[in-house]
Amino acid sequence: MPVLMQARPRDEQHRAATPLELFFDLCFVVAVAQAGRQLAHALAEGHWGHGVPGYLMVFFAVWWAWMNFSWFASAYDTDDWLYRVVTLVQIAGVLILAAGVPRAFGHSDFGVVWFGYLVMRLALVSQWLRAAHGSQGAERRTALRYAWGVTVCQVGWLGLLLLPKSVLPWVFLVVAVAELSVPALAERQRQTAWHPHHIAERYGLFTIIVLGETIAAATVAVQSALDDNDELSTLLPIAAGGLLLVFAAYWIYFAVPIHLHLRSNRQAFLWGYGHYLVFGSAAAIGAGIEIAVEQASGKAHLTVYEAAACVTVPGALFLFTVWLIHSRHQKRGVAQQLVLPVTSVLVLACTAAGQWAVLSAGLAASVAVAVGVTLTARQGTALAE
Repeated sequence: MPVLMQARPRDEQHRAATPLELFFDLCFVVAVAQAGRQLAHALAEGHWGHGVPGYLMVFFAVWWAWMNFSWFASAYDTDDWLYRVVTLVQIAGVLILAAGVPRAFGHSDFGVVWFGYLVMRLALVSQWLRAAHGSQGAERRTALRYAWGVTVCQVGWLGLLLLPKSVLPWVFLVVAVAELSVPALAERQRQTAWHPHHIAERYGLFTIIVLGETIAAATVAVQSALDDNDELSTLLPIAAGGLLLVFAAYWIYFAVPIHLHLRSNRQAFLWGYGHYLVFGSAAAIGAGIEIAVEQASGKAHLTVYEAAACVTVPGALFLFTVWLIHSRHQKRGVAQQLVLPVTSVLVLACTAAGQWAVLSAGLAASVAVAVGVTLTARQGTALAE
């Protein structure tokens, strides 16, 4: 028999991500890769108005499903056989969703995506109902509100299947806002027992996996281009700049601890929701590098500056968003606070460098890392004295 599902202590010692959570993340990155690949194909063909909104919509579905699982697991992970089975069902759901991403991008056919999302959401509702069964009072009401809210939102997503294509962006906007409102409404009387250190680790691990997928996508693009025309001198600046940019993104994200900042729902929700842009821009950097490689190889229907913007815009967005929701809470002094905002502007300005834009952006981000390390070391020395 499965154990009774009860909230885990929020001050639990040595709380860490489980192998099941890591497996969950690795399977979810399949959907992230699909979204990035379709974004690259759309933008390479010059279909900006179709590619960007499609990417934002599909990535929201993936990110929000991951968010819901991660915060629930932080509070109620029992790791018994029933919990594992339901989690594996959620993984199956995201793989179904990933299979439907090309059809959603190419034909605005969200049928497979919706069904995959339905599988994930029904599994999540069953988890919340199980949590409600194992609790009482305000905690039980919170769990039931979550179950009810998730169910209502899933019905709302039917609009993507039943309504005309011309109104789909509005359907997405309305239901997405409803989804984002569920946690605030569900926890208005009682906060779930999520673990600050565990949540910070979960977000950090997913950031690493998304950045790893970015490198993988860029590597495949470079390899494909080399197989076709063997122009290493053209591709090397793009490959080197992209690698520097991703390395800098990793360094900057993990330069400061964040779990001490996550003291309440207000702080944690703003931080957690902001990661939609962090994760989305990180994955888009890989798509941008792929587009830059295709443009250099003569396969993309874009100018060199448009291709450069496909890397510099998400790169700048990543740096600025990480500063806004993550790094600035641990920075001290004007100089430290200005490093990332200024660097994001410089990375964006690198668009004007054309074929050297990716390398310039990578170098600018690397300089930001060096400056940040230097300022931190000086601060440590000053405090020691």
